[in-house]
Amino acid sequence: MEGASASRKSSVSGNLKFNQKQSWAASPSGALYHFGTSGTSVAVATGLTHPIDVLKVRLQMQLVGQRGPLIGMGPLCVQVLRNEGPKSLYLGLTTALTRSLLYGGLRLGLYEPSKYACDWAFGSTNILVKVVSGAFAGAISTAMTNPVEVVKVRLQMNTDLRQRGPIAEMRSIVSKQGIGALWKGVGPATARAATLTASQLATYDETKRVNFLARCFSV
Repeated sequence: MEGASASRKSSVSGNLKFNQKQSWAASPSGALYHFGTSGTSVAVATGLTHPIDVLKVRLQMQLVGQRGPLIGMGPLCVQVLRNEGPKSLYLGLTTALTRSLLYGGLRLGLYEPSKYACDWAFGSTNILVKVVSGAFAGAISTAMTNPVEVVKVRLQMNTDLRQRGPIAEMRSIVSKQGIGALWKGVGPATARAATLTASQLATYDETKRVNFLARCFSV
């Protein structure tokens, strides 16, 4: 009886290692699948929560360089709707969706190939590999999409009803401040994204592995 149990556990362990190797295979179709599904899901979430993001940016930027009483999210929302209309809650939506497709797609699209590369180089599939892979994916994704994020924030802060489009806004930034202005804040943004992605994806990935092992060995 004990021999059969040990044999079953050994078989499950072998199958698990094989499946892990298979799932980590860096294929173009797999990377494209992860890029598309992740980018689309992040874009949908962005579209639903964009009004809150606009209010968040306005709250963060109120009274910049000045002293005075700060208002909360509710009063600010009423103020924006009264002065600028409902459309103002969707300022920069096109840019936000573009950024979400690229950032969301790259973040998960780079995670699996990064894990495969670490496994190939170091022969390890532990939690540290997942943390490093997640940090790398998050940092690279944010660094590459920072210009889109800068343009999005500028559009969200523009209270002029004669709103410029994202291309015109980008040209304005480059002509007035130089191309380096498109990477303003890239350091903190990259550090935040690396930490966030590493903690999210590594935790999610490791939890799936532990749950799978628990189900297999409980049979």
